[in-house]
Amino acid sequence: MARDLFAGIPVTDYATALPWYERLFGERPSFLPNDIEAVWEMAENRYIYIVQEPERAGNALVLSFVDDLDDRVAEIARRGIEPAKRETYGGGVTKVTYRDAEGNEISFGGGPG
Repeated sequence: MARDLFAGIPVTDYATALPWYERLFGERPSFLPNDIEAVWEMAENRYIYIVQEPERAGNALVLSFVDDLDDRVAEIARRGIEPAKRETYGGGVTKVTYRDAEGNEISFGGGPG
């Protein structure tokens, strides 16, 4: 069973993508390994990163389940980013999807506790 996670999101232009992801995640990166990569620690030993790889940009699908979905969506909206899609599944599970300028999908999910 894996205990650590690095989920990557390739982007065409790192300098343009970085501010959008800072607004989406609500903070500056946890660390910057180099000039074309930024990493956010979402939970202990679980990371999402962007990396400048134009040939792969726009194809990422990342989903993170959170305990505070409604609060998180409201906070992201206050930072000027609206979801591209909101879906509710059986059992009350909800998935909220955001798309960056290149079409990468970053989703947050949550449901009854």
